[in-house]
Amino acid sequence: MRRYAQLMDEPDALAIAARLSQLIRIPTLSGDQEAFDRFVDALRELFPLVHANLESERIGERAQLYRWRGTSDRDPLILMAHIDVVPASTDEGWSRDPFSGAIVDGWVHGRGALDDKGPLVVILEAVEKLLSEGFRPARDVYLSFGGDEEALGGEAENTARVIAERGITPFLVLDEGGAVVDAPLPFVSGRAAMIGVGEKGVVTMRLEAVGDGGHASAPNGPSAIDRIVRALRRLSPATFPPRTPRTITRMLEILRPRAGRAGGLALGAMARLPWLTGRILGALGGEPAALVRTTIAATRTAGGSADNVLPPSASATLNLRLIPGDTVASVRRRVERRIADARVTVTVSEGADPSPESPIDGPEFAAVTAAVREAYPDALPTPYLMMQASDARFFHRRFPAVYRFAPLEMSREQRSSVHGPDERVEASSLERGRAFHTALIRGLA
Repeated sequence: MRRYAQLMDEPDALAIAARLSQLIRIPTLSGDQEAFDRFVDALRELFPLVHANLESERIGERAQLYRWRGTSDRDPLILMAHIDVVPASTDEGWSRDPFSGAIVDGWVHGRGALDDKGPLVVILEAVEKLLSEGFRPARDVYLSFGGDEEALGGEAENTARVIAERGITPFLVLDEGGAVVDAPLPFVSGRAAMIGVGEKGVVTMRLEAVGDGGHASAPNGPSAIDRIVRALRRLSPATFPPRTPRTITRMLEILRPRAGRAGGLALGAMARLPWLTGRILGALGGEPAALVRTTIAATRTAGGSADNVLPPSASATLNLRLIPGDTVASVRRRVERRIADARVTVTVSEGADPSPESPIDGPEFAAVTAAVREAYPDALPTPYLMMQASDARFFHRRFPAVYRFAPLEMSREQRSSVHGPDERVEASSLERGRAFHTALIRGLA
């Protein structure tokens, strides 16, 4: 491991990249306590001022909580990230070792570069830099780093509970989420900083079918596999009707000036007519459709034990992301009605309802947008609804102003690399991410 002092001699962007590279080399898979402990030890070496000046404690087995005392007792800022990553191997299409942390042509490669070690590093970089300048924030700043986000665990929930039990109500909570992106909608030009003001719910659902087993040479009626296949065919993208949350209406209003004359007229009409927004974005598919519809995707199937045997049972696992207005209970009922097969049972393995939507007209959102303008002057701060699940949902159950924004540039290709092969982040983007958090903390006054 290269020493901290050596890294500090390099230009800022490369020094930040080098520190992130070292942390990527530690494969902090959820549940790997040894790797987690090594990661925390590395943080102590790489960010000595943070660990010399901030109070720190461990919540549960792996959640880390730091407190930077400010000059007043006003409600604090909480900056969140998570340490754990999903598994990765070269067998999955990576062009290099996913835990090498390779720095090539100004890019840091490896699992966690975007999700979520890159965002974690730029938080610590900002605090370390401000401490080196003798700065003290106007209110307390907490750093909350979870250890089991990828496993949908409860460490962030425990941390939120501990904070609430101490009588603390944050002014603002900021976790991973949106990023700085190009052309956020097909007819919108320029860059936007997509700030999640809420997130969709998430449900893992299991379908189990039973049928007549026996020899494959004499099938008699639908097999268990036939029933699962038929059930999945009935669960098309149109299973759930489009619905436009108020956040998406506001997003369209803000993006309207970037859409040109014809596009601006279209966005204006969509903002006035939410039912039209649902139909248009729903028809586009992909990310636009996910903004206005509960999505459903089959992620696993199982059934059969031999090539010539009809299995007596088969199963499929579904992943659903719930738009505000739907609930775990309501989507289960709709799935059962659509399948309409008494020999297919539907069970919910785990689920969480959509989060509330944080305010976009108050000082909390204004603080985030001001920091965006400092780090990314050309990016239009825009509220949106986050499609993925994050640790922030546990805080949003208790606190009203919770936002989701990773202050990094992410192309569509980069976004597809999250949980996929060749995840990477540009070193210059890390430097701008640090600038965002520096501005956010300074702006607390």
